[in-house]
Amino acid sequence: MRKISVLVVDDSAVMRRVLSDVLSCDPAIHIVGTARNGRVALELFSQLKPDVVTLDVEMPVMDGITTLRELRKQDPHLPVIMCSLLTREGAVTTVDALMAGATDYVAKPDSAADLSAAMLHFEKELLPKVKDYGERAVVRAEGKVMPPPEQERPTAVIRVHRRPVRAVCIGVSTGGPNALAAVFGSLAQPLPVPVFVVQHMPAHFTKLLAARLDGLGPMPVCEAEDGQPVVAGHAYVAAGGRHLEVRQEGLHTVLRLHDGPMENSCRPAVDVLFRSVAKVYGSSVVAVVMTGMGEDGLRGTEVVREHGGLIIAQDEASSVVWGMPGAVIRAGLAWAEVPLADLAECITRQVRAGRPLQTERSTPESPTA
Repeated sequence: MRKISVLVVDDSAVMRRVLSDVLSCDPAIHIVGTARNGRVALELFSQLKPDVVTLDVEMPVMDGITTLRELRKQDPHLPVIMCSLLTREGAVTTVDALMAGATDYVAKPDSAADLSAAMLHFEKELLPKVKDYGERAVVRAEGKVMPPPEQERPTAVIRVHRRPVRAVCIGVSTGGPNALAAVFGSLAQPLPVPVFVVQHMPAHFTKLLAARLDGLGPMPVCEAEDGQPVVAGHAYVAAGGRHLEVRQEGLHTVLRLHDGPMENSCRPAVDVLFRSVAKVYGSSVVAVVMTGMGEDGLRGTEVVREHGGLIIAQDEASSVVWGMPGAVIRAGLAWAEVPLADLAECITRQVRAGRPLQTERSTPESPTA
């Protein structure tokens, strides 16, 4: 496999040198260029076609998020890793960048004055991500991965399976904020059922993500709280660092957050949510697995399938990383494989096909909802 080509974009000459030195120490990586602002970066990108871009946020002439949006127009799959003091845990800028299409982020050290410490930081935090995303990009560019035989893949046509739907659960990871924005922003009206979301993110990020999603479309979105009653027509995002479960307690369905063991090296984990939703709602569940690295969600979809629920997976072409949805499809669990642009319509049609209008309401759920 050829070397991973990387374009480093940062307005600081010192930081460009530090990042370049750290990354080029790995024999699998080749720094093809550096840029001091977004405008120069776009010119170089057109010429060099790198496999990975590391991108600062605050820059003169053209800032990082504006640059990111322009890069996405040229290549929706390009791994772009935001690298800035502003992309620290809890920073609004990080969520904005991820929703604009950033693949991942790495925070710069508080001070670049200690160059040796900065280099160690980037060697630990940035280098593995560049290698991982870069290797995938090279493989994709060289066309070494063949898709499964056509007969083993679910249909990509939006169709309707007429069955009652009382809940939708979504699992997503790498590339998720941007993908979730596409789904929630495309809804013409709120879904008449509750929606539960696990997005792999640290604490503090998920509240910001929920707030951003809440402002994109007609469906109310919030970060889940422990003990919160489930209300039809509302969406709940799992809090970073805590598992989210849906439980039946007496006459009401409520949310429970807990610090149980990580699953698939994740907390929150998609598997934890999916199992709980299947237990409460049985066959009346639509489970959606979207872009993400790894296989979180695979075991959970097995449980959803065992209870008679329906599983939809995002297709490979529109996924930033096709790990999670790909695992579900290869296991033969997906009822449909759908492009991101069609997911909102697919979910909406499925929910409304099996739910008469008179059952739609915005009150806390009970076992008879």
